[in-house]
Amino acid sequence: METPTNENNSNNGTNSTSHNMHHFMEMGMDVHKVVLPPYRSTFQKLKAKLKEILFPDDPLHQFKGQTSKTKWILGAQYVFPILEWGPSYSFKLFKSDIVAGLTIASLAIPQGISYAKLANLPPIVGLYSSFVPPLLYAVLGSSRDLAVGPVSIASLIMGSMIMEEVSPTKEPVLFLQLAFTSTFFAGILQASLGFLRLGFIIDFLSKATLVGFMAGAAVIVSLQQLKSLLGITNFTKKMALVPVLTSVFKERKEWSWQTILMGCCFLVLLLLSRHISMKKPKLFWVSAGAPLVSVILSTLIVFAVKANNHGISVIGELQKGLNPPSWNMLQFKGTYLGLVIKTGIITGIISLTEGIAVGRTFAAIKDYRVDGNKEMIAIGIMNIVGSTTSCYITTGSFSRSAVNHNAGAKTAMSNIVMSVTVMVTLLFLMPLFQYTPNVILGAIIVTAVVGLIDVPAAYHIWKVDKYDFLVLVCAFLGVIFISVQEGLAIAVGISVFKIMLQVTRPRTVVLGNIPGTDIFRDLQHYKDSTATVPGFLIISIEAAINFANTTYLNERILRWIEEEDDGEKRSSIRYVIIDMTAVSTIDTTGITLFRDLRKSLKKRGLVLVNPLSEVMEKLKKAYEGEEIMRPDALYLTVGEAVASLSISMKNQASNIYNEGWQKQQQQHEKKNVNESSQSE
Repeated sequence: METPTNENNSNNGTNSTSHNMHHFMEMGMDVHKVVLPPYRSTFQKLKAKLKEILFPDDPLHQFKGQTSKTKWILGAQYVFPILEWGPSYSFKLFKSDIVAGLTIASLAIPQGISYAKLANLPPIVGLYSSFVPPLLYAVLGSSRDLAVGPVSIASLIMGSMIMEEVSPTKEPVLFLQLAFTSTFFAGILQASLGFLRLGFIIDFLSKATLVGFMAGAAVIVSLQQLKSLLGITNFTKKMALVPVLTSVFKERKEWSWQTILMGCCFLVLLLLSRHISMKKPKLFWVSAGAPLVSVILSTLIVFAVKANNHGISVIGELQKGLNPPSWNMLQFKGTYLGLVIKTGIITGIISLTEGIAVGRTFAAIKDYRVDGNKEMIAIGIMNIVGSTTSCYITTGSFSRSAVNHNAGAKTAMSNIVMSVTVMVTLLFLMPLFQYTPNVILGAIIVTAVVGLIDVPAAYHIWKVDKYDFLVLVCAFLGVIFISVQEGLAIAVGISVFKIMLQVTRPRTVVLGNIPGTDIFRDLQHYKDSTATVPGFLIISIEAAINFANTTYLNERILRWIEEEDDGEKRSSIRYVIIDMTAVSTIDTTGITLFRDLRKSLKKRGLVLVNPLSEVMEKLKKAYEGEEIMRPDALYLTVGEAVASLSISMKNQASNIYNEGWQKQQQQHEKKNVNESSQSE
C-alpha cells in the first residue's frame, strides 16, 4: 500500500515543479535594470562610514537651524545636563527628590562601609566614595534614576586583583595608593570611550556573559562573607570556591557562636525585608531602611553588652571629616604600573557596563532617553576626580537605583541630597560607627548581592539560545572555580568565538518558489509551501562576504550543486542564482568568489540578484566588461531573474529543436537524392 502513495507524492511533486516552470515562462514580468548608486568620492564614503560608527545617534542634529545663542545654550546643556532640568526645577520636584535622596542615603551609608571592606580598603573610603562622585554625576549625568556609589562586583574585582601582589594588612598604604591609581585609570578609560564615542566596545560583554559573571561573582562575594559571619580571623585571600570552603572548614576552631547568632538573626531580617519590598514595591522603604536599622541595632547591642570583648569584631574608630586630597598618592611609575592599568581596565569596563545598563533599564521604564556616551564621560570624570579625593571605583548601583526609582526620584537632585546626607555623617556621626560589628557588614553585602543571581534571565537564555547559555555557564563556573578575572575572560573569549563563527561560516540557504507567486523562501523553512524551479539553483547568502568566509562560501555553493546533481548523469542545473540582498559589504578577497565560481560552473550561468550599493560599486570596478556584469547576469529580484531566464531557456530549447528538425530534413532530402541516383 505504501508504494502507490509514494508514487503519487512523487507525481504531485513533479506536477508542482512543472507547473512552476510553466508559470514562470508565462509571466509577463517587467525586468528592472540593476544600476550603480550615485557617485560619491572616497572622502564622502569615509565621512559617511565614520559618522555611522561614531555618531549613530546624530548628536549634532539639535543644533541645525538654530541661532548662535541657542547653539551655545544647547551645547552647555549637552555637556552639563543639569542646565537642562535645573532652570525649570520646582519645589514640588524637590519634595520628591529629598525623600528619595534620604532613602538611598540610608542604604548608601551601610553599603559604602561594607563594599570598602569587600575591596580590602578602610571603611571610611566607602563613605568618601558616596560623597564626591554623586555630586559630579548630578551635574554631568543624563539619568534621573541612577544612584551612584561603590558597587559589590567592582569592589570585589579591584580588591582581589590588587591583593594578588600586595597585602592589604602588611602594606595598607601601598594597597590604598594602588586602589586610587586603578580608579584613575578606570576613569581615563571610561571618559575616553565616551569622548571618542567608542561605547560599542562594551557591547562585547553580552547579556549571557553578564548574567553568568554576576551570578558567579555574587556566589564568591557571599562565600567571602563567611569570614565575617563566622568570626574567622585567618581567612584565605583566594577568590575561588574550593579555597574559600577549604579555609572555612579548616578554621573551625575560630568560629564564634556569638558572631554566628548575631549574623544569622540580622541576615534573616535583611532577607525578609528584601522579600517584602519585592512582593510589594510600595513598601520599598522596608528594604531601603533595613541595612541602616540593622547597623544601628547591632551597634547598640554590641555597645550595651560589650560584645566586642566576647568574640564579636567591630569596625573600630573612624576618622571624622570630609575627603582628604589623594592626588599625591597616585602611582604612575614603578613595578606596579602594569597591575593598576590592568585593574583599571577591567574594573572600568565592568562598572561602566553595569552603570549604563542600570540607567537604560530605568529610562525605559519611565520612557526617557539616556545618552550612553554622555554616561561614559560622566562616570569617567567622576572616577578621575574621585581618585584625587580619596574615592575608589564607583558607578550606578542597581539596588540603590531601584530604591531611588521606587522612592519617586524625579531628577538627579536625589544624588545631591544623598551626598549631603553622607557629608553630614562624615562630619558629625562617625564616632557612632565605632562599635558597629563586622558581621553586620557581611550580612548587608550578602543581602545586596543575592539580587545579582538572576535565575529567570538564565532560564530565558536557556530557552532562547543554547549557545548563549553555554557562555553563561562558562562565565559562572569560571568565576567560582578559577577566579573573577579568568571567568570573565573565558566568557568573553567564547562570545568572540561565536562572532568569529558567524563571520567565517555565514548562513547560506537554497530558495524555492511559493507556487503561483514570484516569492522565494528557504526550502527548509517553508517545506510544505515551496518548490524548486527546474534548471535553477537559487542560493541566498545572508552575511557580508570577506576574506574570512570566501573559501567557505565557494566550497558550500559547489557542494549545493553537487547535491543537486547527485545521481544524475547529466546536470539539470542551467543557472546558479545568488541572492545578495543580505550581503551588506564585500572586500577584495570576497570579489574573487564570483570569478572562481564562474570557472567552476563551466557551461552553467552565474546570476547575481540585488547587489547593494557598496557591493555593486566594487563588482563594477573589478569585473567591468566581463560576463558577470552583463545585463542578463544581474537582476533586481529573484522572481525577475527566474522569469527572464525561463523565457531564455524556452527560446534556446525552441531554437535547438528547430535546428534539429532542419538537420533531419536536410539528411532526409540528401537520402532521397542518393536513392534516386542509385535507381537511375
